[in-house]
Amino acid sequence: MVATATRSLTRPVFPFSAIVGQEEMKLALLLNVIDPKIGGVMIMGDRGTGKSTTIRALVDVLPEIAVVAGDPFNSDPDDPELMAEPVRQAKERGEVLPVVKQKVPMVDLPLGATEDRVCGTIDIEKALTEGVRAFEPGLLARANRGILYVDEVNLLDDHLVDVLLDAAASGWNTVEREGISLRHPARFVLVGSGNPEEGELRPQLLDRFGMHAEIRTVKDPALRVQIVEQRTAFDRDPWGFLEQYQERQTSLRAQIIQARALLPQVQMDYDLRVGISQVCATLDVDGLRGDIVTNRAAKALAAWEGRTLATVGDIQRVVVLCLRHRLRKDPLEPVDSGYRVLQVAKQVFQWEDA
Repeated sequence: MVATATRSLTRPVFPFSAIVGQEEMKLALLLNVIDPKIGGVMIMGDRGTGKSTTIRALVDVLPEIAVVAGDPFNSDPDDPELMAEPVRQAKERGEVLPVVKQKVPMVDLPLGATEDRVCGTIDIEKALTEGVRAFEPGLLARANRGILYVDEVNLLDDHLVDVLLDAAASGWNTVEREGISLRHPARFVLVGSGNPEEGELRPQLLDRFGMHAEIRTVKDPALRVQIVEQRTAFDRDPWGFLEQYQERQTSLRAQIIQARALLPQVQMDYDLRVGISQVCATLDVDGLRGDIVTNRAAKALAAWEGRTLATVGDIQRVVVLCLRHRLRKDPLEPVDSGYRVLQVAKQVFQWEDA
């Protein structure tokens, strides 16, 4: 049963375990929360296919995190790499840090956001009333150790996209404003979504996303009816609907925790690593980001399924997600469907079919 107190304090979210179809998107999101170093997900697809619903539902099954109470940067009380400077200094002085558990933060970045809103700026109110220079944290601070979601990312100003991707790649946000210099951790899973009909991202920006998932409108009439009926049942009685899926949600959360713990032990044979690099070289993928992401995603998939050895089957399931958006193409063409990636991988790994 969902506690009455919890009901009164939270807004019901459609359960992740109840989402029908869109397996490619769900897999990409799960692998990124298991290993955030994969580098985020770009989700492109038709309108009304559940992109936003799925992303918000994911947060609900993630295990809670320990944070320093009252800290605007969601600092980890134990990991110096995930602490803001004031918290780290207090830790070094031997102070006892108050710790609370909270849900993984999910921050929505609106299309009209300014750079100051994203990165942080001077607290004008304190400057005027108290005569002191103080920093007002932005969205990157709130998203630390969580998920930063940008809907319609292909319509976002290119400069802001650059700022987001730089922070996501480095894990830090550095702000220089009016004589104040501040650096704080910004470790988050960057998730972007959009409709390709409204414009594509520049290739160099697409390449910075670890994975690229394509979703299409469900065509099977029976499946469409199932989706509509589930949504209707949720809208009619959201808490009752959640209770039906409580056991599945709990199981999913436990599997994520287990996969994260298992991930450092996962290995991959040298021949498979060479095969991945051969696929990337044959496809003429720029740089080494494709090699790294495919390796990480295959290992995360093995951990998700409770294994300590990544196999060629794992590579087969993630290689398109990791490479389809990195191929050289005509700027006017949409992202490759994955056919070229599969054909090359089939030749390299000697798959019977792909």
